[in-house]
Amino acid sequence: MSEGEKLIASNRRARHDYEILERFEAGIALQGTEVKSLRNGKLSFKDSYADVRNGEMYLRGANISPYEQGNVFNHDPERPRKLLMHKGEITRLKSKSEEGGLTLVPLRMYFKRGIAKVEIALCRGKHKGDKRDTLRERVAQRETDRYLKGVKTGKV
Repeated sequence: MSEGEKLIASNRRARHDYEILERFEAGIALQGTEVKSLRNGKLSFKDSYADVRNGEMYLRGANISPYEQGNVFNHDPERPRKLLMHKGEITRLKSKSEEGGLTLVPLRMYFKRGIAKVEIALCRGKHKGDKRDTLRERVAQRETDRYLKGVKTGKV
């Protein structure tokens, strides 16, 4: 994460379930109470994805909880939200996602210089064995790091 970015939420499940091929940054069209709710960190990426319809990209399934003080001006928490990207990027992503087994998944949402942004990734789903291999590698790396830290401090 670069300087000037304030993380709202991260989709950790996506990193577990998908192999990330490419990442893209997109703006997002929000209503006023949605922005206030995001500033309070009220976002869930569970079962969310991005898709292209009529040449426009939308974020679907992301849940932005209603703002407590929003009363009648509150938004629908599950509404599709338009993602703002260049037309060329959208057409390229649409063709790649239709190509074969690839999905557009949101990885994180953050504020960059006060503007809400979404990091979208072009992903391929992992199989159960791939997930196990990733977990094994992570455990082995953690043990190696722990051992090397002990060697440096003289505790081994």
